[in-house]
Amino acid sequence: MPDHLIATAAFGLEAVVARELKDLGYAETRADAGRVRFVADRAAICRTNLWLRSADRVLVELGSFPATDFGQLFDGAAALPWEEWLPADAAFPVRGKSVRSQLSSVPACQRLVKKAIAERLLKAHRVQNLPETGAEFQIEVSLLADQVCLTIDTSGIGLHKRGYRPRSSLAPIKETLAAALIQLSYWRPDRPLLDPFCGSGTIPIEAALIGLNLAPGLNRAFAAEAWPAIPAKLWREARTEAQDRARRDVTLRIVGSDIDPGVLRLAQQHGKLAGVDSQIEWRQQDARDLRCEAEYGCIVTNPPYGERLGDQREVEELYRVLPAVLGGFPTWSHYVITSHPTFETIVGRPADRRRKLYNGRIECTYYQFHGPRPPKAGEEAPAPSLQAAFGGLPERAEEQAETFRRRLEKRAHHLRRWPTRQCITCYRLYDRDVPGVPLVVDRYEDCLHISEYVREDTHVAGQHDAWLQLMADTAADTLEVPRANTFFKARERQAGTTQHQRVADQANLLVAHEGGLQFEVNLSDYIDTGLFLDHRQTRELVRKLAAGKDVLNLFCYTGSFSVYAAAGGARTTCSVDLSATYLTWARRNFQLNGFTDERRHRLVRADVVAFLQELAPESCDLVVVDPPTFSNSKSTETVFDVQRDHRALLELTLRALRPGGICLFSTNRRKFKFEAADLELAADCREITNQTLPPDFLQQGAHRCWRLTRK
Repeated sequence: MPDHLIATAAFGLEAVVARELKDLGYAETRADAGRVRFVADRAAICRTNLWLRSADRVLVELGSFPATDFGQLFDGAAALPWEEWLPADAAFPVRGKSVRSQLSSVPACQRLVKKAIAERLLKAHRVQNLPETGAEFQIEVSLLADQVCLTIDTSGIGLHKRGYRPRSSLAPIKETLAAALIQLSYWRPDRPLLDPFCGSGTIPIEAALIGLNLAPGLNRAFAAEAWPAIPAKLWREARTEAQDRARRDVTLRIVGSDIDPGVLRLAQQHGKLAGVDSQIEWRQQDARDLRCEAEYGCIVTNPPYGERLGDQREVEELYRVLPAVLGGFPTWSHYVITSHPTFETIVGRPADRRRKLYNGRIECTYYQFHGPRPPKAGEEAPAPSLQAAFGGLPERAEEQAETFRRRLEKRAHHLRRWPTRQCITCYRLYDRDVPGVPLVVDRYEDCLHISEYVREDTHVAGQHDAWLQLMADTAADTLEVPRANTFFKARERQAGTTQHQRVADQANLLVAHEGGLQFEVNLSDYIDTGLFLDHRQTRELVRKLAAGKDVLNLFCYTGSFSVYAAAGGARTTCSVDLSATYLTWARRNFQLNGFTDERRHRLVRADVVAFLQELAPESCDLVVVDPPTFSNSKSTETVFDVQRDHRALLELTLRALRPGGICLFSTNRRKFKFEAADLELAADCREITNQTLPPDFLQQGAHRCWRLTRK
């Protein structure tokens, strides 16, 4: 006679377990919250315990009935055929739970059910006592909305305990959930699978077990193996079947990688215990370095959530790089489980499908991003109706690249004689000339420095890196510059209190030549390279004005104005900046040009406004003021805004000048309004922007510049 069985599952996985039961031949299933009911013979208890990958336990359902008082509960429990399963020496602990039921005292319900079972067994087995020295039969009494369900657990320890993971890393994922993630994906054993946050290796190992058709319970024992009601023969036959169905001639392409060498060693140990280590390639690497040459495959991963590992800021930074990582696999499908509530917003793309799941007690969402379907035999390309989940090129990228190429050719031809005649090796070639290509291209000797103005992008998440790569290749090829000498940066518009930060730590340094002088530029690590090319002519003006003068360079940055002043014969120079990094850089620029007397050429680390307030009046003859649009350094509590503060700044600057002294003030703030023409100490104030903009900046402009003379 068939038995009524239940496969329990975490919420959200009921359909996965039902599909597994169907694959085992048990098609008639009924799923509700956390349970999948089916009817089968006792051999099914053996087979389902061995084979179910995503279920938590397999239970025998003895019966169910309504009960609103203890009398009904006792009578209902006592009426069930416990003796068919439990021998006289059975150990039968009872546990329980009650949800929305009048019988809300779980301990009382457990005691009553235990008593009812005991009375039934004493009478049925015709014994005087029940020693409970035999096999264990874990009984559960479950009350939901006054409906009682009584079950016996056939599994013992949960089915997630496969036996290969005696130890786990921090924040592990359950084996049953990992298997479900694989089964909910488009992965098949003939495709590669990558997990860039593999931790202790659970997802790759479960994928290998599926790919080799290895029963997950083959290397462990179950509570029901000691039950007389299930003949040992059934267990032997089920295990033999499982061994016979294993695929021995399959070679899988599964990669588990993690940046932590400790958890990776643990993953390797787990793979060996599971018997699948030879099928998995373990890599210690940053997720950003993820690579695979295969055209179609799946990435299935359980990245940090910020719940148990790291904090929210670090996790969000990690998630922001995911589109670029996944964009390297434009024809793949991608699957990510996380509890982060704004994951789709961070990665910039809604999932094609999402499913609420639980990783332990943590409520998560499984985000599924579907790539194009692999071509069938005879097809040459994926189905055109399906776009890449991440990555690939935007629709108009090739057209934009061609327009970009033509513009670069035209600009290079237009400027071909001027740099040579003027001995200029660093100049601007392109500044957002083509709509849709918001790049700035500067040439530094035999290198290209390309920065991008960040905009609201319509690209599919992850496509942007491919687009940038195409533009970089286009620029390098058009201008005949090696790709290795081409450097890219993203340039965000400064707003509020933001300011540019260090973006890399690669130290790609170059000595640039300008006006017979030398300057160190950094092409990789900062948005600005260390030499503002638009001020080439302003620097030359400073050299002409500096002879025999005491020169003050405020917001000196890397000291290029000061070096020009020294080269022009300045009596002294004083360079002021709050950044120790920039002052050290300025010192190197002085040394490159042979100006090593630091008593004559002072470098002062200070807040510019505070420095001017303490400076004695009439201390210098020439002041260069080229402030940032905003400055909110951690070294000072004040925030400098050039529009708001330039008048007060120039008042202090004029006070520092001797009579007849000159102040050169410039700013690159767009829509700047000069509001200091009527300063009391200014004998003359005139804009000289046209005199200070070099030919390569005339079209778009870059700065505005004023010359003020002290009375």
